[in-house]
Amino acid sequence: MDPQLTEVSQQLERFKAAFVRKDYSTCSDLLSRLKVLLTKFTSLPPLFENTPNAAQELTLARDIYEHAVVLSVKTEDQDAFERDFFQLKPYYVDARNRLPPSPQENLILGLNLLRLLVQNRIAEFHTELELLSSATLDNPCIKHAVELEQSFMEGAYNRVLSARQTAPDATYVYFMDLLAKTIRDEIAGCSEKAYDYVSISDAKQMLLFSSDQELLTYVNEEHPEWEVKEGFVVFQKAKETAPCKEIPSLQLINQTLSYARELERIV
Repeated sequence: MDPQLTEVSQQLERFKAAFVRKDYSTCSDLLSRLKVLLTKFTSLPPLFENTPNAAQELTLARDIYEHAVVLSVKTEDQDAFERDFFQLKPYYVDARNRLPPSPQENLILGLNLLRLLVQNRIAEFHTELELLSSATLDNPCIKHAVELEQSFMEGAYNRVLSARQTAPDATYVYFMDLLAKTIRDEIAGCSEKAYDYVSISDAKQMLLFSSDQELLTYVNEEHPEWEVKEGFVVFQKAKETAPCKEIPSLQLINQTLSYARELERIV
């Protein structure tokens, strides 16, 4: 076997061993070394040179970037996820005819869809869907993300939160928890504008918590400006501390008159 290929294979095995031990710091160090070693393979994107070990090198590189994507989820690093996913994507698209399908492909494509949903990048979410085949769209990992997006757009937040229990893989839980937080923050923002106060039981129901303690923890950590007293969650304090923005009426009038004069000249 080629010495460079042997070295990359050995480093990858060390990475996998550290990953199993949940030693993510060591994984990150090994991943950096692996990425440097991969730059020596001219068979990889974007060159795709037909070298004697091209198939092995492409398979090894794809495996490395797949592990990199999963590692970014474990370390809760969304920026690293995006970088590693874009490095991995050519192996799923441009190298599709050069490699056998990866068993991790649909799982990782589904993770990327979830990331776009969490970041509210809905246009990109649908762009990615358009690139998938009908067979891929029927995969449980992809269907899970699509159903989540539909429930999110419909405002069926209870379905979004309950979908955590049916996630196709444990790696999905990180993004599911982020999505749940986004939903609760949205509901909380609307609630404090619509009400002066609500009962703890109503607040628990609105924010989709299963216990009073979960609600109180959320209030203490995310909304310390709210008050919990005598069985109620009081938003009035938050409203009082929110600054009122003054409407620059004179400036708006002058702008409107200026636009009217310009239109009159054009006509």
